[in-house]
Amino acid sequence: MTGFFGKLFGGGKKKEASEGGAVGLVKEIMAGLVERGGFDLTFKVWAEPEGDVKVEMSGEDVEHLKARDGQLLDAFQLFVTRVLQHQLPEQSIDVAVDCEGYREEANQALIDLADKLKEVALSKGKSVYIRALPPKDRKVVHQYLAEDGRVKSRSIGDGHFKKIKIYPAKDNHRDQEPMADSVM
Repeated sequence: MTGFFGKLFGGGKKKEASEGGAVGLVKEIMAGLVERGGFDLTFKVWAEPEGDVKVEMSGEDVEHLKARDGQLLDAFQLFVTRVLQHQLPEQSIDVAVDCEGYREEANQALIDLADKLKEVALSKGKSVYIRALPPKDRKVVHQYLAEDGRVKSRSIGDGHFKKIKIYPAKDNHRDQEPMADSVM
């Protein structure tokens, strides 16, 4: 492997934990991505006590990271994770890349929407639906709604993006209802 990917993936040679471990490797990867991408960003990398690696980015270009529902932020995180898996295959390390608390704000917005729709489902006694979401966002919603025994939720659809159906817990006709009640 040569060129851009060879430099990022190490050209086939595996990194050893003694060369700075996962944190050192993530710093190298992030430096390469920021430099080659021409971003005006700085970042901090640290390991959590449980072994996960966190990256916090800041700088003039953070708006690019947050645009389009954080797709570039997700891409950075996925890329760093894949390189770590390639370079340190014997270790299982989770990586979280964030900027200016974006992930917490996005999760809170999902919880607020789920709360609003939960109240609609309870007041009308009917199912309501949240627009199609990726798995990580659906997980946030399902976990939040699981805390309230008055409602239930499930994913509806095929593929990567699925809608979430929120319905009163006493609803036994959930499979026969049309999907036109309420979509947000």
